[in-house]
Amino acid sequence: MGTFKNSDGKPVLLKMVKAIQENKAYLGEVDGLIGDGDHGMNMNKGFSVFEERFKDQDFGFSEGLDELGMILLNEIGGSMGPIYGTIFIDMAEAGEDLKEIDISGLAKMLEAGLEGLCEIVEAKVGDKTLVDTLSPAVDVLKAAAQSGKDYKETLEEMKAAAEAGRDSTKEMVAKFGRSSRLGERSRGVLDAGAASCCIILTAMADGIAEFL
Repeated sequence: MGTFKNSDGKPVLLKMVKAIQENKAYLGEVDGLIGDGDHGMNMNKGFSVFEERFKDQDFGFSEGLDELGMILLNEIGGSMGPIYGTIFIDMAEAGEDLKEIDISGLAKMLEAGLEGLCEIVEAKVGDKTLVDTLSPAVDVLKAAAQSGKDYKETLEEMKAAAEAGRDSTKEMVAKFGRSSRLGERSRGVLDAGAASCCIILTAMADGIAEFL
C-alpha cells in the first residue's frame, strides 16, 4: 500500500508550483483558443505568490494546500482563482488531521475538493470543465483504496485517468464560462481548466511518489 507523511508536503507543493510556472504559456495558448487567454497568467501569478511567500517556511501538505487555496481565492482574478481556491481549501480541510496520507486519505482529500467545486459550479463530467479531469482521478484513487493496490502504481493510474479526462474535453461542447457562448465552435479544443488540473495532479502524484 504505502503512505506519505503530511509533514513531507512542502516539496510536493513546490513541484506543483513549478509545473504551473513551466506551463504558463501553454495554458494561455489553450485558453486563448476559446477563452480570454489569461488562464496561464492568472494561475502562474497565484502559484508564484504562494512560492514567494512560503518558500522559506516549513509546512505540511494540507497546510500548504490551505495557504495556496487562500491566495487563489482572495488574490487572483478570473473564474479559476475561486475554483482552485475552493478545491485546495476543501482538500486541506479533509486532510488536516491526517499524519499519514495513504491512498484512502488522498482519495478523501481530492473527493472533498471535487465536492466543494461542484457546490459552486454545477458542472458534471461531460460539461468540458476541470471536473472531466478531476473526477476520473478521484475514481481511480477510491477504487485503489478499496482493493489495496500499490500506492505508486495507483498514482500512475491516476495520472493516466487525469490525462484521458483532459483529452476527452476536446470533443465536448462547453457548458460553462466564456467558451460556452461559442456553442459548437467550442468543440475541437481542450478545456483550459481541464489542462491545468491535469498538470497539477501529475505534479502532485510525482511529488508524492518520491516519498514512497
